[in-house]
Order: sequence, then structure tokens, then C-alpha cells
Amino acid sequence: MDLNRRSFVSTAASLAATAAVQPGSALATLPQLHSAGSDDPLGVRADFPIVANRNYLNSAYIAPIPKQVLAAGQAFIESKALRSLKLADMLSKVEEVRVQFAQLINASLDEVAFLYTTTEGENIVANALDWTRGDNVVIDELHYEAEFVIYRELEARRGVQLRIVRHRDGAVTPSDFEPLVDARTRLVSVAWVSHQNGFRHDMRPIADIAHAHGALFYTDAIQAAGMFPIDVRAAGVDFLCSGTYKWLLGGFGVAPFFIRREVQGRIRPDRFGAFAVAKQLPDYRFELHATAKRFDYATLPFAEVYQLGAGLAYLQKVGVARIEEHTVTLGKRLQDGLLQQGFKLFTPPGNRSSIVTFYFSKPPNEIRAALTRANIDVTVRENQARVSPALFNTRDEVDAFLAVTRRL
Repeated sequence: MDLNRRSFVSTAASLAATAAVQPGSALATLPQLHSAGSDDPLGVRADFPIVANRNYLNSAYIAPIPKQVLAAGQAFIESKALRSLKLADMLSKVEEVRVQFAQLINASLDEVAFLYTTTEGENIVANALDWTRGDNVVIDELHYEAEFVIYRELEARRGVQLRIVRHRDGAVTPSDFEPLVDARTRLVSVAWVSHQNGFRHDMRPIADIAHAHGALFYTDAIQAAGMFPIDVRAAGVDFLCSGTYKWLLGGFGVAPFFIRREVQGRIRPDRFGAFAVAKQLPDYRFELHATAKRFDYATLPFAEVYQLGAGLAYLQKVGVARIEEHTVTLGKRLQDGLLQQGFKLFTPPGNRSSIVTFYFSKPPNEIRAALTRANIDVTVRENQARVSPALFNTRDEVDAFLAVTRRL
């Protein structure tokens, strides 16, 4: 069944309350969202303990979690320590969280599996396609590092050509993909939002280019899911995978994996296990799930699943569209401030994500030391810094960061 966002509000709220823990645990007494203020328009700061001691502008690296997610994790661990956990209850929770994620991205239940990392999803797709020597895969320069490793290995082992679309001033347009996609292209892959500079791809035109040549379209959504509303139908995505320790406000070790129903027959699992079985047959034979669930091959990190459920419920309660409006506005404030100070940006103007990357000329250690003195967290690379405000950040925190860069 297809799950629309309008039904997500009531469903997610009810699912968040059905964790398999005992009454009286931390999860049973979750604090509520707090009243919005002039510099806390989403009313969330009191739910994020980190704001008490850090100016944390680094959620594109690892996002802090709200107290509700912390409580869900604590409640699970307490149950494991004090009571007898039941596998049936934990598997039921997996199905509830599958509903939540499917609704978040406008997918169907039979299109969502659970893996362990974002990179695992692309490995599965890359290794499952029936490649022929001379086929090609098209990615762009703004993709995550793992994709270059995956496809260079595929190139070496299978004779598949890797084609890389070059960025121009931190941006890649659909027309940049077009010359590299042809009848031998089997897969086009992009990061929906680049971890390098926050560039947000215009997804549907890229999907249309891929599909016009019979290719499939994959996206790494770890920097997108939870930052702004995602609709896999509208985007034309065939595959999507996302870890949950960034904008989804979860932990490590679980990664929802979307496979569009119409293309599920085109990729075969490359690993198998008891949880992929739909039906036991005589003589130790088995029938695997016909849906995306056949990729749920082994025991999941259930504590992380419970935390993800709480994170998804929190996002839905706040409203992902409201999160986008707030954080992209903060990103624009960062861009304007840095440009006024004379910094060159790697993030293109008008970009619709909260991630902003700029260049600097001073030694990286000097940049890190200045930010450490100011109690500010961002990602500092060799000649770039990446700043990524989240739902709990404020204009004052952005301005405090800009006060530091002004002296640099």
C-alpha cells in the first residue's frame, strides 16, 4: 500500500508509543516539545542537551539527538538488563519503523528494507546488476568517497567504465549528466545532497535522463533525509539508502533501503539469511520474500531501530518542511555573512540545504584552534570548512560563528 504524508502524522505518533518496553521506563515519560521562541521558532532547543554547552554547527558530520531518542535507547537497554526481551516484539518494532520511514519518503511498505550503512545499499545495487564489459556507470564529483571506491573496483573486476561528471563552481546540473549517459549506461548515482558542500541535486531531470536510456537511478540520501521533505515518487528514484545518525536523529548501525517496486526484480540479493525467508519448504528449502524485505537478511541492531523510531516520530511532530525552512534560512545567513567577509564559497548561491562550505587560506590548525576557543563545532578540512546548522540551532549561534570567521 502507498503511504501518504497526511496519514503520517497520526500514524507516527501512535507508533512512537508502542515500543516493546515496560511502563515506567524512560520511554514512557518522554518530554514534550517546548514552546517556540523568537530565536527557537521550532520550539526544540530544550529537547537537545548539547545546546547547553556547545555551539554545535556540525550535524552534517554527526547530529546530536533529542532527549526523546536518548530515552528510547535507554529504555531498550534497561529492558535488556532487567527483563526478558522477546524477538517477536522487536520484529514488530521493525515493522512499525518500516512504516514510519516509508511514509517519510512517500514509499510503500514492500519497498523498504533495513541494512546497516548507507554504503551497503550502493554495494548491493552495484554488485547485483548484470554488468557486461563495456557498460558504464555515471556519478558526479560531489558524490561521497565510497562511490569512487565501489565503481573503480567494479571497473577493475568487471570491465565497467566509471564516468564522472565534473562540477562547476560547486554545482552539477542535469544537462551536465546528459552527454555521459548513453545506451550502455546501467546506473546513474548521486548523493541527493553532497556531503562536500551541501549541493542539492535537481533529482527528477536526472532520473528522466537515466530512464530514457534504460538506466537505473540510485541516490545516497544520508545528507537529505530529515533535512527537507523527500518524495521518491516525484524524484523518480529507483534506489535510496540512508544511514540515520545525521538528519534522521538516530544512531549508528541501521540504514533504511528503498527499492522501487517496479525494479525489484532487476537486482538479486548478494547475501542471504534467515530473516529473508518468507516461507519454509520441505527438505530445508526456502522461499524468500518477493519484496524489499528479502534484503533484511540478518538480525538488526534493535536498540538503534527503537531510537530511529523515536527520531522519526520527533521529526514528524516538528515537521520536516518547517525544519527545512528554518535550517535553509540559517544556511543563507551563513552564506551572506561569509561572502560579506570576503570568503569564497564552495556552496553555490541559492542552494536549498543548510550545509555551507567555504575556503580559507590560513593553516587548518589555526582555524580549529580559533573555533575551539569559541566552543564551536564545524568540520575543518585541508583548505575548507563545512558548517551545517540543524533544527536546534539559532541565528545567534550562526552570528557567533561569523564573529570568529571575521577575525580570520
